[in-house]
Amino acid sequence: MVTLAEVAQHAGVSASTVSYVLSGKRSISATTRLRVEQSIRELGYHPNAGARALASSRSNIIALMVPLRTDMYVPVMMEIAIAVATTARMHGYDVLLLTGEEGPDAVRRVTGSGLADAMILMDVQLDDERLPLLRGSGQPSVLIGLPADTTGLTCVDLDWSATGALCVEHLAKLGHHDIAVIGEAPAVYERHTGFAERTLDGLRVRARELGLRVLHRPCEGGYDAMAVTLARILDERPGTTGFVVQNESAVEPLLALLRQQGRAVPEDVSVVAICPDQVAVQASVRLTSVGIPAPDMGRYAVERLIATLEGRAAGEVVLLAPELTVRASSGPAPAAS
Repeated sequence: MVTLAEVAQHAGVSASTVSYVLSGKRSISATTRLRVEQSIRELGYHPNAGARALASSRSNIIALMVPLRTDMYVPVMMEIAIAVATTARMHGYDVLLLTGEEGPDAVRRVTGSGLADAMILMDVQLDDERLPLLRGSGQPSVLIGLPADTTGLTCVDLDWSATGALCVEHLAKLGHHDIAVIGEAPAVYERHTGFAERTLDGLRVRARELGLRVLHRPCEGGYDAMAVTLARILDERPGTTGFVVQNESAVEPLLALLRQQGRAVPEDVSVVAICPDQVAVQASVRLTSVGIPAPDMGRYAVERLIATLEGRAAGEVVLLAPELTVRASSGPAPAAS
């Protein structure tokens, strides 16, 4: 492994000069800086991370809290995490991934130990128990998600309220009056997870404005759970002709059950999903959907965090506008018999 002393000898300068070039703590002439940088490149020198952290009081690490729960669609979470890691690396940061469900304890561990310069929190709940500690710590942070109170916080998210409204508007334009929402697993709503609650609120508000009836039923996902949920919906609202699905694991079971019951999509019923584009286009019926811009969410979160670390921004909410793509699963409501 190449040492700092070897770089100094190669460049014909002192070790302290190399250190100043790396840290930027002192002004070095352009000629000397270029000579040192050329030696670094030619020798393949990489500063020791631990020594660099001690010298600068910075770790160049971002902690990413992403609890991996069984009731969440992990591929989306991982797509966001990959975007965070890729963007962070472009800015010279590495990512420490925290996947446990430790809540405030994980925040306390990171802020108290100096493990990371900043934090990104995912799976944000409306009254997230991590936030009081995060606010009190002064640790630079960004939330991928929107709590009930965003005061003093930097947040990046899809505009889930507008997403719910967009789905119901699409079905209303097609003449549907009775709409069923197949939601996430019950535990997601019991935790008051922000994205699920805001989608449902936005959908209900817009449905009332349009004079539509909405029935919401959480679903664990999978064929058996979907069969029970669909039976309940059709028992309570037999005239249902529009479905909004915010649960990736329920998409294909729903389509299969509708086929078994002789309900054609989209001739008899229309289905609109809130899901990644890959799920929508690979379904047995290509789904009209609002996509989840996971890469953009991760990228914007890191960019906002870097801006905060550099003192260029703090305490802002960035909401990404939803986009609905019409495919084969939505059509005009059937004429009343």
